[in-house]
Amino acid sequence: MLEKLGRFMARHHWPVIGVWVVLLVAVGSYAAGHTGTAVDEFAIPGVQSQQALDLLEQDFPSAAGTNATIVFEAPAGQTLTDTANAAAINATVAELAKLPDASTVSNPLDQQPVGLTFDEGKPELQQAYRLMNADKTVGYASVSYSTVITGPEQGKTMFEALEQATGAATTAGLDVSFGGAVTDSGNAATSWFSDHSDEIGLGIAVIILLIALGSLASMSVPIFTAILAVAMSTMIVTILMDSFTIGTVAPILGTMIGLGVGIDYSLFIVSRHRQNLEEGMEVNDSIGRAIATAGSAVLFAGICVCIAMCGLVLIGIPYVSNLGIIASMYVAVTMVTALTLTPALLGAYGRKINSFAIHHRKETADVHKTLSGRWARETSRHPLVFTLVGAGILVALALPLRSIELGFTDDGNQPTELTQRTSYDLLTANFGPGITGPLIVAIDLPPVTSENTVGVLEALAGLSTAIKETPGVASVSLPLPNQFPSEAKPEAVPTAVIMEVVPSTAPNSDATTDLVKELRTATLPKALDESAIPTSQVYVGGSTALLIDLTDAVKSRLAWFILAVIAGAFLLLMMVFRSIYVPLNAAVMNLLGIGAALGIVVAIFNWGWAKDVIGLSTAVPIVSFVPVMMFAVLFGLSMDYEVFLLSRIKEFHDKSGDSRESVINGLASTARVITSAALIMISVFLAFVPNPAPTVKMIGLGMAVAVLLDATVVRMMLVPATMELAGEKTWWFPKWLDKILPKIHVE
Repeated sequence: MLEKLGRFMARHHWPVIGVWVVLLVAVGSYAAGHTGTAVDEFAIPGVQSQQALDLLEQDFPSAAGTNATIVFEAPAGQTLTDTANAAAINATVAELAKLPDASTVSNPLDQQPVGLTFDEGKPELQQAYRLMNADKTVGYASVSYSTVITGPEQGKTMFEALEQATGAATTAGLDVSFGGAVTDSGNAATSWFSDHSDEIGLGIAVIILLIALGSLASMSVPIFTAILAVAMSTMIVTILMDSFTIGTVAPILGTMIGLGVGIDYSLFIVSRHRQNLEEGMEVNDSIGRAIATAGSAVLFAGICVCIAMCGLVLIGIPYVSNLGIIASMYVAVTMVTALTLTPALLGAYGRKINSFAIHHRKETADVHKTLSGRWARETSRHPLVFTLVGAGILVALALPLRSIELGFTDDGNQPTELTQRTSYDLLTANFGPGITGPLIVAIDLPPVTSENTVGVLEALAGLSTAIKETPGVASVSLPLPNQFPSEAKPEAVPTAVIMEVVPSTAPNSDATTDLVKELRTATLPKALDESAIPTSQVYVGGSTALLIDLTDAVKSRLAWFILAVIAGAFLLLMMVFRSIYVPLNAAVMNLLGIGAALGIVVAIFNWGWAKDVIGLSTAVPIVSFVPVMMFAVLFGLSMDYEVFLLSRIKEFHDKSGDSRESVINGLASTARVITSAALIMISVFLAFVPNPAPTVKMIGLGMAVAVLLDATVVRMMLVPATMELAGEKTWWFPKWLDKILPKIHVE
């Protein structure tokens, strides 16, 4: 079927190319009129932080929106309460209150929040709301918005408005810095490299292809295929955003993967076509055969990547699930493009596929005389040595994985030149590290009646005292009801209450994680035991608790996710290669390779080794969903090289029946292509490392290292060496299993 497809596309190359161009224009035109917006919605069904957020959205809309923090620092020798400085701050706060969707604004000059009165004998309550340091040189204002940021463009607009509103303070000579969600969204870390990472990766890919293929014509096919596939996928995602919630990271990750696999898939087909031409085949026959062989490997590898990416649904976090689904869509579109557009382009070039040569290509009829052939022969002669050395390298690199520190980054991990880092440092130094990530205790009150009012008040008072006495708590705010009786609404009765809890440790600290667990499992149940408020209606939330819950959710489902992806790939490989050893070997090798890559990520990001080389200012935790994303992406991508290599080995084995020679011939004939494909993938991923954002650095560096290890240590050393050790047992397959499993033919 694939060979017929390839021949058809080659014979009707101009109509096929025309259809693709028309399709691209049509989808682009539709996307222009149905452009959606990326929305970052983090929801973790069933956890306390999500329940707290749901309660806030229902009863405290202003507290459920986004926020911003404005930090004022007086010039040397002055205080914020000096007449001119105080006037500037008051003017700034007045401007902040005029911002669109700003619901509440605090003033660092206020001695206490509006509407609340403190007992003179309880100065600790005043301390809980302290917005200025002891010497009155640093203070901050908080802006609560009634809306949630749904994308970077909205965040940028809100941040620019925030900056303009502080003109009076800056004119007066105060140093003003910004923090909070608005700042993180609208003033994200960026650089020239991060803005042009796609172009940089593509440019390096062009150079590698020119060197590997030796001609502009051959190079243009994979590049054009990948660009068209990514453009088509991006437009489809833009249309889908109009109806579905898709995060801002999804198209970035999809583009990263789409460019890499798009070039690789087309390269596999182009390389096989050129080899067929060198062996004397006619153009259309050569293209048809290339699609039937390399194309079938592309089809199967692409399906494996999609399965691995869709496996992220098992994590149970909608945001992560959407990332996997969108990324798999990019791969699927790329796969279809490679199987249809690539043969059409090859048909259009005909025998001129090697035209516009940039260097003399020295053809070698005998692959055994090439560097790849000599390497393959060496692995065959010393399989045990190569196995021990390769496994030793991967195990050694994976050792740091034992001490991996999962968590999340905060503004303290941002580059020092960013205003949110300045804000974070000032707040931490003057108000304690926990001020940048307070917890919210949200209480869903039972129906308040005249009979239980006293009991509810006593329960709230006891809860407040218990939280305050919990080790690790720096301060607790007064309980704030969502409504209370007034002259305008004498019948109003509170249905919910919130309290702000400031930890004594930083948001991404292990101690803060322990505090959240202590509050949920010990403090709250003990304080509310036999009280008028059920423990099940009290939730510890806030952005810090949400990220902690995200980390715990990933940890709890990680093992099942890994097992499911491995099992799916194992079953598919059995169907293709009719072997028990091949899928088992692939699973072990892939796990070793990914473990080694994660070990390097831990050493650099957790331990801080060579952090300066990649532009990292300090050691940071590994963001909890990064290992999951890396595993899904890399396990899928590694199947590309696995299928491409093993399909050639099996092809030679089916012809000769000689296990040793089939491994040598398969490795010798594919090593150059696999190496070139890996270099392209590495280039695309490394282009994201200069990005100032630590999370982007993690993903880019981790995946680049993983592909490097997979294409060298795993594919060039371990796979051929272990297959040589296994000999003919490599292809052993129970007859009863052969009868019941469907057959998938890949050459």
